[in-house]
Amino acid sequence: MPTIAVTRERRAGETRVAAVPETVRKLIAQGFAVTIEAGAGTAASYADADYAAAGATLAKTAKDALAKADILFKVRAPEPDEIAAIKPGTLVVATLNPYVDKAALAGLAKAKASAFAMEFVPRITRAQVMDVLSSQANLAGYRAVIEGAEAYGRAMPMMMTAAGTIAAAKVFIMGVGVAGLQAIATARRLGAVVTATDVRPATKEQVESLGAKFLAVEDEEFKNAQTAGGYAKEMSPEYQVKQAELVSTHIAKQDMVITTALIPGRPAPKLVSAAQVASMKPGSVIVDLAIEQGGNVVGAKLGEVAVTKNGVKILGVANLPGRIAADASALYARNLVAFAGLFLDKEGKFAPDYEDEILKAALVTRGGAVVHPNLKS
Repeated sequence: MPTIAVTRERRAGETRVAAVPETVRKLIAQGFAVTIEAGAGTAASYADADYAAAGATLAKTAKDALAKADILFKVRAPEPDEIAAIKPGTLVVATLNPYVDKAALAGLAKAKASAFAMEFVPRITRAQVMDVLSSQANLAGYRAVIEGAEAYGRAMPMMMTAAGTIAAAKVFIMGVGVAGLQAIATARRLGAVVTATDVRPATKEQVESLGAKFLAVEDEEFKNAQTAGGYAKEMSPEYQVKQAELVSTHIAKQDMVITTALIPGRPAPKLVSAAQVASMKPGSVIVDLAIEQGGNVVGAKLGEVAVTKNGVKILGVANLPGRIAADASALYARNLVAFAGLFLDKEGKFAPDYEDEILKAALVTRGGAVVHPNLKS
């Protein structure tokens, strides 16, 4: 019986965990044994006793948990002490941030681990239930609006009172992927007047279906600005100038701007300039969801609330899903349960098929080397 180990997250600020009691039961039903490092779920409000009740074995340390593990589930890449404790051939499944975290990748390769980056799971119908980018971005979009509303310091919905009317907040969402769509829906639920923009033409209908207005330069480049995988392409400098001109006047009238644009493997594109920030009213708020990849907003600082001279707050909140750790962990853990099913053959035996299109796309190290074509130097 293959054993899955789940260890405590050691990255600063990471509150999520890669398994919850519900998914422990599901993994055991699939034919896996599960070992949980003591305290692994504490930051996400999951108690050791609940893991034990679900059928997991508790280990005092990460080293103990990994001693007999065939598979390691993590949220972030394992730390050096964890990598040192895994046996050769261990399957490591995590969001590895492989374009940036080269040290972890090299360590996993040296340890002869077969490491899978969940970010690389292809966006095909069969793999939707394994899509960690979507499950976590959905919560990040929701939390971005909550963080922004808290920092805004005024009411979000229109309120009509005997003392007069309070105008609804104006919220502008830049980037309409999973996070952006959830941000639109959340801001609308809070009563804001919402507009949104994206370089992908398919998003216009999605934005309007949520009751928001769409804003974009709809030229020929805009009509071809989406990859086959559903990601936004990086736009030309010429397009970026035209788009900036269109949105600059719009931004100046907004109470809140939320930016969500990411390009896989590259720094986040700059969407909001210093001049655009300076055009906003005192008390306005910008939430930069791309801050961990360099940020979409000039002046945004990772882990900080930057306040400009004109009184605009720029929130560079890291790991927004981690601020809803219980739910984020539950969704991520369900993604991993589905992914773990690929390690079993039709008879339920532990026999990963490395030619499976999903495993092949997500595999980054194997047999002592980095094997993913996008990561080979």
